[in-house]
Amino acid sequence: MTEIVIERLGLHGDGIAAGPVYVPLTLPGERVEGDLNGEHLENARIVEPSADRVKAPCPRFKRCGGCSLQHASDAFVAQWKVGVVETALKAHGLDAPIRGIETSPPASRRRAVFSARRTKSGAQVGFHVRESDQIVEIDGCTLLDPTLLDARSIVTELVKVGGSRKGELSVTITLTLNKLDVSVTGGKTLDDKLRMELGPLAERLGLSRLAWEDETVALRHPPAQDFDGITVVPPAGSFLQATRHGEDTLRAAVLEAVGDADHVADFFAGCGTFSLPLARKAEVWALEGVPEMIKALDLGWRNAKGLKKMKAEMRDLFRNPVIASDMQKLDAVVLDPPRAGAQAQVAEIAQTKIPVIAYVSCNPVTFARDAAVLVKAGYRLNWVQVVDQFRWSSHVELAARFDRPEKG
Repeated sequence: MTEIVIERLGLHGDGIAAGPVYVPLTLPGERVEGDLNGEHLENARIVEPSADRVKAPCPRFKRCGGCSLQHASDAFVAQWKVGVVETALKAHGLDAPIRGIETSPPASRRRAVFSARRTKSGAQVGFHVRESDQIVEIDGCTLLDPTLLDARSIVTELVKVGGSRKGELSVTITLTLNKLDVSVTGGKTLDDKLRMELGPLAERLGLSRLAWEDETVALRHPPAQDFDGITVVPPAGSFLQATRHGEDTLRAAVLEAVGDADHVADFFAGCGTFSLPLARKAEVWALEGVPEMIKALDLGWRNAKGLKKMKAEMRDLFRNPVIASDMQKLDAVVLDPPRAGAQAQVAEIAQTKIPVIAYVSCNPVTFARDAAVLVKAGYRLNWVQVVDQFRWSSHVELAARFDRPEKG
């Protein structure tokens, strides 16, 4: 039996002791004992708990892999997530006013990805056990909107029709303005027989849309989303901010950062989360690498009223970034890249004199790397707003504003 003291949390939320030794579900300052296996302490037992340790609000926490920090107080998690951003910035010699953290409330997640398998008695539906491919069935969840939790019966019906006892279905269910949008991967090959079964099933289950792999097999109502009062129908399974609260917080930060700019480019625009609200005051050039998403954005703009000119362009900004000379007329840029960041595009922006940049990030490490390039090029990091819409996880998001001091 080995006894150690946890010194800090890693980026994935695991406790780390000297060595390093990794111990999940622990907190800094805790004395724990267990069986040392290389860099991991197994069968860990808390000898001296942290004052920040709390009873997990969800009784399924220790088995379900959906959350990693329910054993920590809300105040600790908030402080730790702000610290993750501060540490990432300091690694590049950067400092910026951090305007605190906005955390989405419980039971607000509007999308869930259920895992499911056929069994002898019917179906097994739930989430993966922590660090395992085993499925734990759930009878409640502190994260999900209750409507999504109730949708487990839909997953059961789908896996009975299209699942295999040898494989696992992944079923993504999203709340929309018109009932539920469902997208399935990992099931049986979509042949004529399965199509004939899935269409009536979607009708009976009252789904707005059912997609099987890459094909829409049933569409009863447009599975629309509301982006600040502007209606868009995203493609099946496409990116969507995890909570309404998180989307509203990030959008408010972007609109504040951009201010009264007249000509704005929105890089990695998705389906228009920021582009469309920005178009109320500015002419917007929206760029996105997924053709179905940029089509949805363009259609949303065409169907909306009172928006200014929008240019929607499909473009792979990793391989083909917009060059500096093509951004001369812009007053502001919005960046919302995936976890890899926007290294190639930021290198081009750094060569411009664009007055304002709004950067939304889901990865503080790549954000800090890109921020360092902008600061070296003469930009100033004005502020950072930390956003926690993945409550009780180690995931951290943020929005930030850059400007050029000579532009005020």
